[in-house]
Amino acid sequence: MFRTLVLLALPTMLEHLLSTLMQYVDTAMVGRLGADATAAVSTTTTITWLTGSLAASVAVAVLTGIATEIGAGRRDRVSRIAAQALLLSITVGVIIAAVSVGLSPYIPGWMGIDVSVQKAASLYFTIISIPMVFRSFAIILGSAIRATHDTKTPMVISLTSNALNVVLNAFLIYGLKLGVTGAALSTAISTAICGTWMLIVFLRNDTLHFSVSMLKPDKEVLPELLRISAPVLATSFTSCMGYVVFAGMITGLGKVIFAAHSIAVTAEEFFYLPGYGLRSATQTLIGNSLGERDVKKFKEVSRVSILFTLAMMFVSGVVLFFAAYPLMRVFTSSEEVAFIGAGVLKMVAFSEPFFGLQIVLEGIYYGTGRTRLPFLINTISMWAVRLLLTYLCVSVWGLGLRAVWGCMITDNVCKALAFSVAVLLGAKTFFKKMGSGYKGLEESADINNKTSE
Repeated sequence: MFRTLVLLALPTMLEHLLSTLMQYVDTAMVGRLGADATAAVSTTTTITWLTGSLAASVAVAVLTGIATEIGAGRRDRVSRIAAQALLLSITVGVIIAAVSVGLSPYIPGWMGIDVSVQKAASLYFTIISIPMVFRSFAIILGSAIRATHDTKTPMVISLTSNALNVVLNAFLIYGLKLGVTGAALSTAISTAICGTWMLIVFLRNDTLHFSVSMLKPDKEVLPELLRISAPVLATSFTSCMGYVVFAGMITGLGKVIFAAHSIAVTAEEFFYLPGYGLRSATQTLIGNSLGERDVKKFKEVSRVSILFTLAMMFVSGVVLFFAAYPLMRVFTSSEEVAFIGAGVLKMVAFSEPFFGLQIVLEGIYYGTGRTRLPFLINTISMWAVRLLLTYLCVSVWGLGLRAVWGCMITDNVCKALAFSVAVLLGAKTFFKKMGSGYKGLEESADINNKTSE
């Protein structure tokens, strides 16, 4: 099982790691333009996460549904889910693009960024929001492809588009001297190419093949997908809104502090994203095991994925601790920004195993198609722990960025402990608290009872 999990997860993990390396180069290129440029690009990062959360929630449902039906051998339902995935990709992309472009003049002001940076931030967000349909293709259709155990092709597509983004950055930012606008254009172009390529691969995948007549709302499959994705979307929305409020509190600490925070967040991604790659593989195998009605496989996938994630994230935390300052210096020429950012990275390095545990346990929940409890845990911890403590630290006690990151770490630890407690309560309680689940699973209650034994 360890070998199966690693072979399935490795391409996705490499995709996340190498894509983040490309983003490092992207951030470093913008960072060389100065703190204002970094702030202009970073201001709308949280909003970009929020706009992508709708596609990401659908992607969770698509991956779970397809993996489960493949395990059960119901190829007709796989085709029906694939058709709905394409329809949802187009719908989500069009809606998000329209809303994002319409609100782009106001978002930087809502985020509380300095007036001198708002115009550049608004233009940047407008440009990267236009190809949102292609971004939806990359996220949703990419998950459908991964559910068929093809994780290599999405990796190649993602890495190629990110490499193209770096090349275009060099040409547009420095060659044509377009600055922040050049960074936005390179992102938009590479996103469009990535989405188009993913669509082509999706349509050529034999397992996902469907007829044109299926390209209409499916009254049986579509509600099932929405039932899974709704709590995931709610989780993303409440969490991302929390990130917006969180970032707004930090902008009040000044441009230098905000730049250090933004770069440190980007730097940390490299060290926890492998956990998300493993979560995707875990979710797929959990779905397969439920479709196959293989209780032993379900237990083994859960056990191996948890142990592997903890070991991997422990090593990741050690490396992050010792690489913190050199890593910050890659992204910024400001010694002050690098020093501040390195300090908080050393702090968060100790919490990486907790973050990894949270990620993999969430993947197990998602793999069963039951997504309500993760919504409750993420939402309560974000607003009652991270934001409340951050407000007290910044607005009441007048503390700085280290205290703010301490609140972040506390939030991650609380989530990991909450998920762990839920699992330790026992399999039967674990399943009951996860909600109604995916109706396409026949006799799922029987599977739950067997698993609890």
